[in-house]
Amino acid sequence: MDARPLRLARLGGMHRSPLTPVFAGLQVSMHVLVGALTAVVFLRAVLLDAPHKVPVAVLSVLFIVGYLFGLSRHWHGAKMHVWLAGGTLVWLALMWLAPDAAYIAFGMFFLYLYLLRPPWNLIGVVFATVVAVVGTAAHRGWSVAGVVGPVIGACVAVAIGLGYQALYREAAERERESEERRQLIDELMSTREELAAQERAAGVLAERERLAREIHDTVAQGLSSIQMLLHAAERAAPDHPALDRIHLARDTAADSLAETRQLIGDLTPAALDGQSLAEALGRICENANSDSLHAEAIVEGEPVRLPMPVEAAIVRIAQGAVSNTVRHANASRMAVTLTYAPDEVSLDIVDDGDGFEVSVLRRGPAESF
Repeated sequence: MDARPLRLARLGGMHRSPLTPVFAGLQVSMHVLVGALTAVVFLRAVLLDAPHKVPVAVLSVLFIVGYLFGLSRHWHGAKMHVWLAGGTLVWLALMWLAPDAAYIAFGMFFLYLYLLRPPWNLIGVVFATVVAVVGTAAHRGWSVAGVVGPVIGACVAVAIGLGYQALYREAAERERESEERRQLIDELMSTREELAAQERAAGVLAERERLAREIHDTVAQGLSSIQMLLHAAERAAPDHPALDRIHLARDTAADSLAETRQLIGDLTPAALDGQSLAEALGRICENANSDSLHAEAIVEGEPVRLPMPVEAAIVRIAQGAVSNTVRHANASRMAVTLTYAPDEVSLDIVDDGDGFEVSVLRRGPAESF
């Protein structure tokens, strides 16, 4: 029988477990049993005027005082073994003087089982059984009761010890399962927090991308158009009496456009967060894919890391061009090609959708409006 789990509950200490109340009850019962058996020896020696009653009474008191002192000290290791050996010697002296000391053997069984490692715990039980049988026979002669009583007591003590050990194993298993559940719950909570953080980050990135796209497609393009219209008006009517105000309005629009572009620049494109430029373009094309449009990103040459403002500008240009293709070109295929040359980087966006009149690009601002 393995006494290691039993040692955890020895004397005053108690390992916390789901069955701790059961262990505490068994422990208290063992202490009460030892005290009661010692009291029986003391009282029978005093009340029945037994031979050697004074030494028996003194040894009984010494045994129980030493037992309680050991409980209060919670000794382990060598000190515990010395304490156990001292209690055994006092008990042997009681057995030499009084046959009633054989009752204390039942308490000694539990002490040996709880405090000694195997196989010494079982050897201790056998030793106590032999002492009780031989001591009783020395005082009262050999009898069946004198032999069977201690043997049955030893068997009962071992059976109780085995039951105690089984309870401890069950409690340890429950504690292990409980710890595993706690760890699983902690992992689930941690995973949930990580997912929530990722969702928040994704939401922030999506909102930044939406804001940058909206500002680029609405405010920035509107200001650019206003600036071009005012420039065309200046060229169309150089002698207009409100020319100064037109010029001031164009400068104001230019300043606002510059501030808007600075704002867009501060909102670094979400597509670039944690990604290379090629990966960002691939993500843009992936987002543009639909049942009616197939978009792909192509990288030519050896990719190199560009300054962030340059990469951000390329990404915004690609976002704007791809957005225009998706909304206006009615295209079914689109290719975004990023080409790395030794001294330059180029971005080509080609689709098979509706085009526009190229000659419009050759006109001046005044001719276009």
